Amino acid sequence: MMASSKAKTPTAYIAQLSGERKKEIQTLHAFIKKCVPALKPSMQAGMIGYGTYHYRYATGREGDWPIIALASQKNYISLYVCASDGKQYVAEKYKARLPKANIGKSCIRFKRVSDIDLKVIEKLINESCLVMRT
Repeated sequence: MMASSKAKTPTAYIAQLSGERKKEIQTLHAFIKKCVPALKPSMQAGMIGYGTYHYRYATGREGDWPIIALASQKNYISLYVCASDGKQYVAEKYKARLPKANIGKSCIRFKRVSDIDLKVIEKLINESCLVMRT
């Protein structure tokens, strides 16, 4: 796993990457900005975050977190889609449609952009944004 980046901007984050991974992250960054132009990209928790939402747990713990985040890890790319419809995380609903990705509750892990269907990712991102507005 890549250590949390100290980059101050998404541009600086991408600039620190090299080779094919840099191209992959650039492609995904441009794609996410096109899908959800209203979500301002920024650096959050050492990764590129898009938009934010405020969370509050029953324990009283609260904070802000990106709605969508993109990170370059050592062995894969992580796309975090932090939205739930109250029954399950939106990313989990798309597991069957992204067979080459490893999907956790809100994390989609894959080696390269060609391993995922960007049309499915676009639907997933848009559904997540709708869920977060309600």
